Formats: sequence, structure tokens, C-alpha cells
Amino acid sequence: MTQLYDLHDGENFGLFVLIKAADKRVARNGNPFIAFRFQDKSGSMDGMYWSATDREIQAFQAGKVVYLKGRRDTYNGTPQVKIEAIRLAELGEPNDPTLYVESIGIRKEAIQTDIENSLLLIKDGEIARVVRRILKDHQDAFYSYPAAKRLHHAVAGGLSFHTMTMLKIAQSLLELYPQLNASLLIGGIVLHDIGKTIELSGPISTEYTLKGQLMGHIVLIDELIDRAARDLNIDPDQSEAIILLKHMVLAHHGKQEYGSPVVPRLLEAEIIHYIDDMDAKINMISSALEQTERGAFSQQIFALDRREVYRPNFD
Repeated sequence: MTQLYDLHDGENFGLFVLIKAADKRVARNGNPFIAFRFQDKSGSMDGMYWSATDREIQAFQAGKVVYLKGRRDTYNGTPQVKIEAIRLAELGEPNDPTLYVESIGIRKEAIQTDIENSLLLIKDGEIARVVRRILKDHQDAFYSYPAAKRLHHAVAGGLSFHTMTMLKIAQSLLELYPQLNASLLIGGIVLHDIGKTIELSGPISTEYTLKGQLMGHIVLIDELIDRAARDLNIDPDQSEAIILLKHMVLAHHGKQEYGSPVVPRLLEAEIIHYIDDMDAKINMISSALEQTERGAFSQQIFALDRREVYRPNFD
């Protein structure tokens, strides 16, 4: 079955797709329009629906499956669709949103096994208990949520997959640098993004929750660590191990202008920042190259200062 990224520039199409996002906006002439982001298993693509009526704005909400007719186009190096017609999918048509959700292509059980094996490297008892408690409390969402709304690992299961790949990188570094504290490094990685299970709404048409918008996942995980420690009769204000674990997650964005309330002041905190940044960028570039023909440049990658990346002709 044809999907969004099977299409070539200028090609006309009629496809069932999921509305991943639908933002009501106002054009310069004062008329409302909808800025859509459509999705199927091949990826996501934007499209503008001009002069939308109030009824259409109410009908075409994120999470709905629609039949979309239009033409594949490119704007500023980014693929998009020019909408010709759109309607809601009807009874008897493929209207299940889960049919259109991108996934990571690896079984949840395999990721879960890798992550649980990594927990054995945490030797500090207090850190081990807190990490296991939080992971257990948020397990279902952790293994199904994306790691972001739009940027890196923004697919179902992306949050746990991102965590798993970071843990594999960390384990290699632990072999190279035995002076590293494995409890802090592994514990910090497992928890660094788990606040996104509260910050984000879920794997289908992902949006930011109210808490996510007003607090963010870094503040949320700080609260979760405090709560878990107290539930386990550990004083988070007196335990050095828990204070350092909190620093690991609070500093993992590296700079205050990137969202971290503090900058890294532990060797392991500095390393988590670099592992996180590297894995996110590898994922963003790889995703762009998967949708790029050999011998051509990718679409602009917004999070990389709109750089275009070249895909070589040879393997």
C-alpha cells in the first residue's frame, strides 16, 4: 500500500492518513486555516488547509484518520502535501489510528530485557531501589511512548529505545574508563527522560500535557525521585547518592539555555549529556537520510540549524 514517503515530488495521491497535529491559525487576510501534520508508518508530513470553516476545524482534530487527496510538494527543502480534498474516514474504512503510528521496529520485550540487564550494573542500594521503583511505576508508558513530539525518536516505543541505546553506549564507556561511577551513569540514563511519560500525552498524535507545558520532564523526574525515595524510607535531602542522582537528570541537557536548571558538575553528568546529545542527533540524521535518495541531500533538519545532510552513493 502506498504511503506518504513512497510519493515523489509532483505526484498526485489519495491516501488514508492519521492527523498527528492540527493547529488552527489565521492567515494575513484574516481567514482561519489549519496547519496539519499527517502521519503514516513511513513518517510525517505537513500540509496547510486554507480557509477552513468552523465545522472543519471542529471535525479535523489530532488523532482522527482522514482520507487525504493532494499532491506531494517541497517547501524550503522540506517535503509537504498540497491538500486538494480531505474527509474523515468512515465506518468500514481503515479508521484505526494505531494502523498509522510509526514504531521502532524492535520488540518491546527485547528492549525491556536489555534495560533490566543494565540495572544489574547499579551497585548502590539506594539508587537501585529508587530507579527500579520509578521504572516499575511508569513501565507501561515508558515502553510505549515516544521520546519527543517531533524531533528525535518521535515514534511509538522511542523513549525506551533511546534509553536502551544510551545504556549500550554507557556500558562501552564503563569498560574504557573504569573510574566512572556505574550506579550514577546507568541510573541517570534510565531516569533522564522518564518524566516524558507525564510530559507527553502518548504515542498517538502526541501532544504536551498541561504539566508538560508548565513544568517539563526535567522538573517532573526530580519530583518522582523525591517521591520514590520517601516511599522507600530514604531521605532525599540527606542521601548523597540520591542528591547526585538528581543532579544527573537535572543537568542532562548540558546548559541552562537548553532547559537544564543546573550545568553538569559531575563527570558522569557531563558524559550523560554527551551520550544523550549524540544519540538524539544520530537518530535525527538517520531518519532524514532514510527518506533521502542516494547522491542527494536530505531535507533541512530543524534541530541541526536547518542543515541538509548528504547521503553518499556507496555503502
